[in-house]
Parts: sequence; C-alpha cells; structure tokens
Amino acid sequence: MTAHVVYLATIWVIPLIIAITFHEAAHGFVAHQLGDETAWRLGRVTFNPIKHIDPVGTVLLPGILLWLHSPFLFGYAKPVPVNFRALRNPRRDTVLVAAAGPAINIALAVFAALAFHVVDYLPLTPARWLVENLKNALIINVVLAVFNLFPLPPLDGGRIAVGLLPKSLAAPLARLEPYGIVILLGLLIVLPMLGAQFGLDLDLVSRAIATATNTIIEAILVLTGNV
Repeated sequence: MTAHVVYLATIWVIPLIIAITFHEAAHGFVAHQLGDETAWRLGRVTFNPIKHIDPVGTVLLPGILLWLHSPFLFGYAKPVPVNFRALRNPRRDTVLVAAAGPAINIALAVFAALAFHVVDYLPLTPARWLVENLKNALIINVVLAVFNLFPLPPLDGGRIAVGLLPKSLAAPLARLEPYGIVILLGLLIVLPMLGAQFGLDLDLVSRAIATATNTIIEAILVLTGNV
C-alpha cells in the first residue's frame, strides 16, 4: 500500500507542483517586465517550488485527496503579490500579468503532449511512469488554465475581464474581488447541492469547465500529432 501511495504521489504531485510553480512564477516575471518589482524583491520570480508552496493548498489538500483515493489531485500555490498600480500601463498590463499564468500552463500542456513521442524510446517501466506523469501534466495544466480563466476576480479571468471591459462594467466586477472565492464556491458546491434537493441539475460551472478542458486537451493532442 505504501509503495502504491508513493507511486501515486510521484505521478500526480510532481506535475501538480510544476504546474502551480510555473503559473505563479509567470505572473511575477511578467509583472517584473512591466514595471512592478514586488514579486522580484520577494524572490517569487523563481521556479523553486519552495517559494510558492502553500501549506494547505500545495501540501494538505493534495495529501487529503490522495489519502481518500480521489481519482484526481488538485491544489494551489501562494499567490504572487502584484502591485498593479506600479505597472507602467495598469489597465493593459493587468491583463498581461493575469494572462501569463494560464498561458504558461497551456504551454506546459503542449510540452507534455509533445513529450509523448519520446516514450517509445524508453524501457517499459520508466516509459509507463513517464506516460502517467505526462498524461497528468496535460490534464492538470489545462484544468488549471481553464479554471483560472473563469471571469470572476480574484481569478486570472476576472482580472482579464476587468482590464478589457468598459469601465462601467469593469468597476462593479472589480468590486466583487473580496467575495470572489465565496461566490465561486457557491457556484461549484452550494448551487449543485441545492439543485439536487429539487431534482435540478445546477452544476453548470463545473460542466462548463469540464467541457472547455476536454475541448482544449483534444485540440492539443491533435496539434501535437497524438491523435
């Protein structure tokens, strides 16, 4: 059982840590390039996962899911601090900083899909381990990108929407940021539970995320010659 748990950890936790580390580092790097030195001064523009680990989101949550034999693992890192007012063009650059995280995750997903082509050159045992890692890396990175693009601040998609929408719409959306996570949990957990009580399927957000994720994964597999 212990060996099985260790194996599961290596094929899920490794790609998860890489995905969230690159995601956060990308935010900090783009912010640094656009004039905000906050993350740079704090040492957060790095691929060292220790700098980005959140005890709950990066360790406890995936650990509990693994212990419960969940069919998937998920987690999050410490958000990279960004002073949006320090950006040279705050409205435009906020969009670029926010988009950097999901963009690097899509790039990692494409890299994982391309790496499937080297598996046949490896011995059977490491090839199987690598396939599981690459498959999970593909899934985790696309899920992370799609989830973060949900148009609700403080998620990346919310900040992108605030930067792109007319000010008359951006201002009220931006004011939702302190309540964004609570609203999201309501849409993902509470609303479906209430719907189930009345025989209604209200799991709309999860279904939309799953549909978008599957569509992007299929597109990446086609573009990288895996289908």
